[in-house]
Formats: sequence, structure tokens, C-alpha cells
Amino acid sequence: MTDAAWQWDETLYAGSASHYSVGRMPYPPGLADAVATALGLDGTGRLLDVGCGPGSLTLLLAPLFEAAVGVDADRDMLVEAGRRAREVGLTSVEWRHLRAEELPADLGTFRVVTFAQSFHWMDRPLVAGRVRGMLVPGGAWVHVHANTHQGVTGDDPLPYPRPPWRQIDDLAASYLGPVRRAGQGWLPAGTPGGEDEIMRQAGFADPTQLTIDQGMVVERRVEEVMSAVFSLSSSAPHLFGGRLPAFESDLRQLLETAARDGLFAERRREVAASIWRT
Repeated sequence: MTDAAWQWDETLYAGSASHYSVGRMPYPPGLADAVATALGLDGTGRLLDVGCGPGSLTLLLAPLFEAAVGVDADRDMLVEAGRRAREVGLTSVEWRHLRAEELPADLGTFRVVTFAQSFHWMDRPLVAGRVRGMLVPGGAWVHVHANTHQGVTGDDPLPYPRPPWRQIDDLAASYLGPVRRAGQGWLPAGTPGGEDEIMRQAGFADPTQLTIDQGMVVERRVEEVMSAVFSLSSSAPHLFGGRLPAFESDLRQLLETAARDGLFAERRREVAASIWRT
């Protein structure tokens, strides 16, 4: 379960959907290749992406299957996902507005079910049990672990300054307070751990681990870093209320002062995936 002091509500990512495509770094194509190889994917079967957000992982993996379904509790995220699917001409994905706790929701069975930066927001024992029942024999649960809004910290030379993430966090805290916000509540201890035990109790065997070590350096514009900030649940636009314009102005000033020629550089983080089988 999530923190006992926190209750999910539909404002968790209110106002963030349009910022995802701009502010979050995409998953690497190597992730799709690694999953396809590990699972022997051959273009058959169905994919279910739970907590799909704007479809970042769904759209990457969907071409590996006959059909895919992306589900999310935030309607605006699904609007963005649909827009992105149309942009790339992908018609094999169905988008459904529902919480993971509502599964199976008559969606049928799937060869692969994926979670990426989403499972920690859910009633995890409940969802794990329900999803296990939605997998076909030999199916797999793939949990992608990533941090796509921010690169690796370090002092190795880069072509442009790194975004001033510590100052960004301090600025957000000066508006929202020092305790992490989430929807209408707070997460003083952050999101929960202990996933492995939950998965084993749901009947999954020990996972296969994949790591895609990117290491590449990317340039990021001021607008991209601003959107990265607003893509986070802890600094989603709705949290600032009437002070949003003032925060946005202060954030822009901070970033424009720290950037060079309007640009930053970051080294991308590695992406890992745990593949759980029954």
C-alpha cells in the first residue's frame, strides 16, 4: 500500500499531462529491444500498460504486439496519449480511463502487462493479484524502473551547464512547503518500497533483471526543464493555485540565469526492468 497518511485522488497529476512529452526524456529504443529479446516477442499477443500516463512506454512497446491497451486514472493523460498515437500513426492501441484497482474491467487477457513509474501509486497487493489473473499462461509482468525527468548528477564536463536541480527543489519548497505534496495530501516518507515481497505473495517467481545503460549526453532547453518540473506529482501545476504564475516566473528566471544560450546538458540515467513470471 502507499503511505498510510496519503489517499489517492484524481488531482495527483492535474495539469501535468501536457508537460510530459516536453519535459520527460523518452525511454530508449534499446528498452523495447531488450524486452522483446527476453520474452521472445514475435508480434503476437496483447499488451496492457497500467498507469500508462501519456503513453510513453505504451507507444514504444505496442509495435511488438498485435494490439495494446493503455489504462490510466487521469483523463488528460489519455487525451495526450491519444494525440501522440495519432502523430505516429499507431492505431493498434485502445485507451481506457480507469484506476488499476478496477481491473480486470472486462479487458481480457494479455501476454505482457507493464508498469512504469506508476505501481507505487496503487494498492499494490490488490493490483498485483488482479493483474496476475489477467496474464495468459507463460505471460509476464514487466516493471520499468526509471527517472526520466532528471539526468545523472556529477561533475564530469558537459557541453552546457547542468540544470540547477537543488535550487529548483528549493524554489518549489518555498512555495509548497518542505513536505512532499501528492494530490490533495502529503507523502512525508516518499513512496513505498517492498515491491519484491508483494510480487512473491501474489504468486510471481523471482524476476529477471534487465539494465539499459544509456550514458548519453542530451541537451535540454529551458522550456524542457520547466516542463520536467511541472510533470512531477510533487510540483504539478494545480498545487500552486493562484501562485502558479509567480512560481513559473521565478522558475524561468532561475533557469535562464543558470543556462548558457538557453541550454542545459545532462547525462541520461540508466533504465532498468524487472520481468516477473508466474
